[in-house]
Amino acid sequence: MSVITNSDYKIFVGKNVFEDMRKFLKSEKYQNARFFVLADSNTLAKCYPFLSINLDFLEDAEIFEIDSGEDQKNIDIAKELWAALAEHKADRHAVLINLGGGVISDLGGFVASTYKRGISFINVPTSLMAQVDASIGGKVGVNLNDLKNMIGYFKNPDAIFIYPGFLRSLDLKQIISGWAEVIKHALITDQEIWKKIQKTNPKNISNWDSIILQSVNIKSQIVESDFYETSIRKNLNFGHTIGHAIEGLFLENHKHTVLHGEAVAVGMICESYLSFKKGRIKKDDLEKIAAYILKYFPVIQLDEMDYHRIMELITNDKKNMKNKINFSLLNGLGSASVDKSVGNDLIIDSLNYYRKITFQIP
Repeated sequence: MSVITNSDYKIFVGKNVFEDMRKFLKSEKYQNARFFVLADSNTLAKCYPFLSINLDFLEDAEIFEIDSGEDQKNIDIAKELWAALAEHKADRHAVLINLGGGVISDLGGFVASTYKRGISFINVPTSLMAQVDASIGGKVGVNLNDLKNMIGYFKNPDAIFIYPGFLRSLDLKQIISGWAEVIKHALITDQEIWKKIQKTNPKNISNWDSIILQSVNIKSQIVESDFYETSIRKNLNFGHTIGHAIEGLFLENHKHTVLHGEAVAVGMICESYLSFKKGRIKKDDLEKIAAYILKYFPVIQLDEMDYHRIMELITNDKKNMKNKINFSLLNGLGSASVDKSVGNDLIIDSLNYYRKITFQIP
């Protein structure tokens, strides 16, 4: 069992987290609390049984179930959850337990942070994406139409309990999606970790504990130093400026599902290209990054006809200032820098670079 202590809360990681969760929720702070569980259709079926077996006092908890998928992370679903809490007479001592991936932790944290001006919430992340990244850092929110995370708040959970065993409930596609954030953490902070990543096949990992801890430590340290994302925390957006735009494009077109990590993988290739064109990494580094990502992530078919809409979505990115499109770009391998302005033509070039190197891949 490992415990990472931040200034406001603790993160518990390991196979015995349910024991820690029992002690935590049985503490004096929660003696008057009513517990509510937010889950999606998948986590309710595959993961909730672990909670009900190990935490028998939750059998009286009200369960709120939503469909799975990014399209559930919107203000209408938030309104339904606020109404459900009110219907069940949840008071300000209530605790919302978010059992799921990034959508659940973002949405549940937002609902809890705003209901009656804020109730407690706890994250129990079940996907690799959520365990290594999304559930950590206190960003909560919903999408505005197809604009990612445009409505939100900074609010930490009371605690996070990470049970790596939940990853056995995921299909390979979801595991690979979460791996994008592991790659990102290495590229922006530690060249030695990146070297190890290049030798790692995410399809063949049996023990995830050390990898989860590695990413949790990286993100926690960055967030602790810049909670409100005014400087260094922006580096965690590497790959996300273009990635979010691609994800938003496919959400609104309903062409087919592109997972968050799959879109970020495209974004990391494109933004590595931008880093190269700005003289921040070598061509050989760019090619190694692209080759490793394309070895495991599916090719996303981009149409030049969509470039205009992708650029419109990018211009709505939260990091932009004074009509300048800002990126967090690599500053060598294992390092990054924030607020690097990039022109539209070079962004289009990066999309063409991705299309060119994937053209021959079936």
